Amino acid sequence: MPVIIFASANGIWPLTVLAVIWLCAGWLTWCGLKVLKPNEALVLTLFGKYVGTLKGDGFFFVNPFCTAFNPAAGTKLGQSGDVKPSTHLTVTANGTSTTATELVSKKISLKVMTLSNSKQKVNDVLGNPVEVAVAVMWRVKDTAKAVFEVDNFKEYLSLQCDTAVRNVVKIYPYDVTDNVDTTGDGEADDGSLRGSTELVASRIKDEIQSKVESAGLEIVDARITYLAYAPEIAAAMLQRQQAAAVVDARKLIVDGAVGMVELALERLNEKNTVVLDEERKAAMVSNLLVVLCGNHDAQPVVNSGSLY
Repeated sequence: MPVIIFASANGIWPLTVLAVIWLCAGWLTWCGLKVLKPNEALVLTLFGKYVGTLKGDGFFFVNPFCTAFNPAAGTKLGQSGDVKPSTHLTVTANGTSTTATELVSKKISLKVMTLSNSKQKVNDVLGNPVEVAVAVMWRVKDTAKAVFEVDNFKEYLSLQCDTAVRNVVKIYPYDVTDNVDTTGDGEADDGSLRGSTELVASRIKDEIQSKVESAGLEIVDARITYLAYAPEIAAAMLQRQQAAAVVDARKLIVDGAVGMVELALERLNEKNTVVLDEERKAAMVSNLLVVLCGNHDAQPVVNSGSLY
């Protein structure tokens, strides 16, 4: 611009013409300059036709008429590692500053990103409502498929994650349950959401991958981040778990008490300490079981008289 002003002021018209041409050509050249950071890509189209993808960090020069294409550029999910839009600071008349979006970056991140959708309420195989949330680690594997095969690959991934969680969770019970087939082989197994977390997460990962393969996305890993009964049945299920725990504990106490009674009778017979008839054995067994299985300490009554 200074050259144009100087040449015009001094009547050097050839220099003026060259400066104008250089200014126009310079703007075209500037439009063709692209800078990419590590793990970023840029899908380029020329008059609506796909011409290629820029990958790798560095400085690139492309056809100035090429435009970057990324329909999911403005979509922000509950995830990390996404390419952020450029922003600028605006100062208003009263001195306050606001941050406004200047332009949305068309770059596509090739980094592994984490998608964490909100909790879902899903019925398990027994019809019990449970709440589950899943974190999915993913990345773009084929940029061309990601931007051309689906309308918005981020929204597409989010929807497929929710669908896969619902499809897999409804196969399993929350806790281990009898006569439930979770593998599809026709035989009952001990699979459950709470006890087979790794297996359930793996099946969710495979389910999502099968759906997003055509969109050029790769599912690196999937993990269950939250799992619980729905609030409306949580209290009842807690009582059920407590009751089952009490029953299991009582079974263990009774098994131990019976073994101790058998051992006591065997030792008495071996030593010939006392000879008991069947009625006295039954009374002794009853008393020992009461002492061993009771919730409170026994208060024995001492009989100093005859045995009979």
